[in-house]
Amino acid sequence: MADDYSNVRLPKLVAFDLDGTVWTPDMYQLWGGGAPFRHAPNKKDLLDSSGSTVRLLGETRQILDDLHSHPSFVENETIVAWVSCTDEPEWAQECLEKFRTNSDVPLVTIAHSSQIYKADKSQHFRRLHREYPSIEFEDMLFFDNERSNIVSVSKLGVKCIHCPEGMTAEVWQRGLRLFN
Repeated sequence: MADDYSNVRLPKLVAFDLDGTVWTPDMYQLWGGGAPFRHAPNKKDLLDSSGSTVRLLGETRQILDDLHSHPSFVENETIVAWVSCTDEPEWAQECLEKFRTNSDVPLVTIAHSSQIYKADKSQHFRRLHREYPSIEFEDMLFFDNERSNIVSVSKLGVKCIHCPEGMTAEVWQRGLRLFN
């Protein structure tokens, strides 16, 4: 995927929902288990306290690696944000601390902003715009598996991609094409 970024306009901010977009299952589906999380024997997945598996979806590891270290995104100073209404924000935070990209970077260190709280996703983006006032909504890219969140946030002018199967390579490329 990394070769696809040269000579293209890139978003100034890329935001990801967590549950159902970055990982599966949703945190609420782990009730009866949940924290603490530990690494599964395969070193890629996490296991909750009851032994249920939490795994990253699609190409999440590589996409986040690219956003973190590919020269095109570094030079563009692309901001990464988590935008989530998860029912268990503390569990989500622990998963972000324990999941790693392909180059072993903790997911928690990839994002510049973490908007993890109960609210309409458009409120998350208004807060992001206050945090980064030089970035217009039109220069933001958002991925979410919930259609209602896509509808809400797109009204602000944010470029949105519905990804019911999570962060696949095709979904990622479709999002980037919105900027060219």
